[in-house]
Amino acid sequence: MNARRRHPRTRENRVLRLLDRLEREPRADPVIDAIGAGVRSLPLGRGRDVLHGKWLGHPVHPLLVQVPIGSWLSATVLDLRGDRGREAGLLVGVGLAAAVPAALTGAADWAELQRPQMRVGLVHALSNTAAVGLYTASLVCRATGRSRAGRALGFLGLTAVGAGGMLGGHLAYRQAAGVNHAEAVPHLVTPGWHRIGAEDDFPPGLPVRRSVDDVPVMVLRETGGAIHALADRCSHLAGPLSEGTVSDGCVRCPWHGSVFRLSDGLNVEGPAIAPQPAFDTRVTDGQVEVRLRGQDGEDADGGEQDQNLSEAAHEHIH
Repeated sequence: MNARRRHPRTRENRVLRLLDRLEREPRADPVIDAIGAGVRSLPLGRGRDVLHGKWLGHPVHPLLVQVPIGSWLSATVLDLRGDRGREAGLLVGVGLAAAVPAALTGAADWAELQRPQMRVGLVHALSNTAAVGLYTASLVCRATGRSRAGRALGFLGLTAVGAGGMLGGHLAYRQAAGVNHAEAVPHLVTPGWHRIGAEDDFPPGLPVRRSVDDVPVMVLRETGGAIHALADRCSHLAGPLSEGTVSDGCVRCPWHGSVFRLSDGLNVEGPAIAPQPAFDTRVTDGQVEVRLRGQDGEDADGGEQDQNLSEAAHEHIH
C-alpha cells in the first residue's frame, strides 16, 4: 500500500503571534504620535542625515549598538568569574556611555517609520531604557561596594537588552525597517530599452507613474523637454515618488520627505540612506524609452547623450 504522505501539524510561534499583536495594538498610538512629533521637531538640520546614516549608506544605529551590547556581555562574563569586579564595572560604564549615541540614532530612525514598525520600536526602546536603568543601578552598587547586588542588576540588564535586541531584529528583518526598498530594481528590470508611452503622455513638470517589467517607474518631463526617470518606490519605505512634489531638480517623497535628485537618483536629504535607481531616457519616433542606468556596464552618461541627440533630431524635423 502507498501511504499518503502527511505534513506534521505545526503551531504558530507564540513569540511571533505576540509580536503580530503588538504591531496591530493601537493603545500606545497617542504616545507614539507625541514622541515622534517631538523627535521630528528637534532643530537638528543636516545633523539628522548624519544620525540616519546617509553618509554611511545604511543606518548607523545597528553599528553603534554593538558597543553597549558587547561591553555589557563582556561584563557579564567577568562577573561569572567572580574575581574581576573592577574590570566588569569599567565595561558597564563604557556600555552606558555608548548607549547615548546609539539611542539618538535609533530615535531619529524610529520617528520616520510606519505605524506598525513604530509600535514595535516603542517597546524595543522601552526594553533598552530598562536595560540602561538596570546597568546604571548596577554601576552605582559596584561603586559603593555592593558588588553582589551590582552583579545581579547586571544580569537583569543583560536580559532586558536581549529582549530589546530581539525586537530590533524583528524590526529589521520581519518589518524591513532600515532596509533599501529599491534594492531589487536592478534584479527585476531586464536589460535594454523599454517603451513606456508617447512623449505627449507626460505633462511637463508633473511626475507620472509607468511600469517597466512590473517595476513602478516615476517619469518627469521638464518644460525644456528633458525627461528623467527614477524607480517610483522610495528606497526608505517604498513611498510613491510619483505622488511627491518636484522642485529645484529634485523630487520629495510624500511619505517621509526624502529628497532625490532627478538627474541621477542621488538621495539629497534623508531619511532615505540609499539613492533611487535611475533610468536613461530617449525619445524615438515620438515614444519615450527608458533603460536602467549602469546595467551590464553601460555608460552612465549614455542615456543623456541619446536623449540629447534625439531632442536635436526632433527639433531639426520640426
